Amino acid sequence: MQDKIRCSWCSDDPIYIDYHDKEWGRVEKNDQQLFEMLILEGAQAGLSWITVLKKRQHYRKVFHNFNVRKVAKMTDPELELLLKDPGIIRNRLKVFATRKNALAFIEVQKEFGTFSKYIWSYVDAVPITNQFKALKEIPANTALSDRIAKDLKKRNFTFIGSTIIYAYLQAIGVVNDHQTDCFCYEPCLNQNT
Repeated sequence: MQDKIRCSWCSDDPIYIDYHDKEWGRVEKNDQQLFEMLILEGAQAGLSWITVLKKRQHYRKVFHNFNVRKVAKMTDPELELLLKDPGIIRNRLKVFATRKNALAFIEVQKEFGTFSKYIWSYVDAVPITNQFKALKEIPANTALSDRIAKDLKKRNFTFIGSTIIYAYLQAIGVVNDHQTDCFCYEPCLNQNT
């Protein structure tokens, strides 16, 4: 039996395949999941995504399963201790950004009701579907990711440059960038929003 055709960036690592097949590009509107992905995308900056995926379970453990209110209350000593934990990416700026982003995330929730309403308002709650055939066609950032990153910076978020935000939009299904020959492309076209 022939293997499924996947996006060309997806390696043969089972963790990567599972993430690609079940999560990437799927519409996500749960604030806890949206917070998790925002933090993980920032943690990935300058590294490979597989590095983050392999540490994801430990991130969930040490960051209270990405409960935004619990992360916002983490103390400096708690964060300092995490800098010694090999189960996460031990970059001081990224670790402390997790708490800073939690505080900013809560402020967005206060203003919009949910972070989901905020992020999905940029596309009127309708995913953008691209029709890229090859990985080289997919942009690293767009005018939309530029606009969102700029607004998030004004709202005191950090590690949210335009490239990180575009990867985030792809991950949470705001943008469907599955390659057109990928078996996930069609299912991601027909998602309920």
